Amino acid sequence: MKKEKNELLEWIKVIAITALFVVAIRTFIFTPIDVKGASMMPTYEDGDRIIVNKIGKTLHDFERFDVIVFDGLESEYFIKRIIGLPGDQIEYKDDVLYINGQKVDEPYLDEYKSSLNDPGDLTPDFTLENLAGVSEIPNDYYFVMGDNRRKSSDSRDPRIGLVSKEHILGSTSIRFYPLDSLGLVK
Repeated sequence: MKKEKNELLEWIKVIAITALFVVAIRTFIFTPIDVKGASMMPTYEDGDRIIVNKIGKTLHDFERFDVIVFDGLESEYFIKRIIGLPGDQIEYKDDVLYINGQKVDEPYLDEYKSSLNDPGDLTPDFTLENLAGVSEIPNDYYFVMGDNRRKSSDSRDPRIGLVSKEHILGSTSIRFYPLDSLGLVK
């Protein structure tokens, strides 16, 4: 009887330690998120499941074109691509991105642009100053956009605006569902 109690106690310890590790990993390192909506198509589709790297933001700064997850309106998470970094001046003209006056290629949009069925631009013209009332992005803020530029609520939307670093959950580049799309995403 005593042996059975010791064995049961050992199993309880193993289960408790495992649960503690799972909670710690999900809280501080990685967490799964469901993609909702079409704003990141074709990079991420509605219903995709992704892994968010939460610890990366404490180890290094975010880079241009990183895909991030941040908390937004009404406790929802948004997934968008960083277009502008602190200190950048942003402008879109004739479907071309200009950062600090220099043309910047966005190869992740090539597939989407080639599939347009109308003569319009994928991304309408704008300047950072017209949208946010500032000439350059302030420290600890980012300008983000969805890859599906025509159907994305992003930094162009005054309800979202520039995204503060403190609201960023982390970056993502791993899709784990659907299984036929499992892997790294750029």
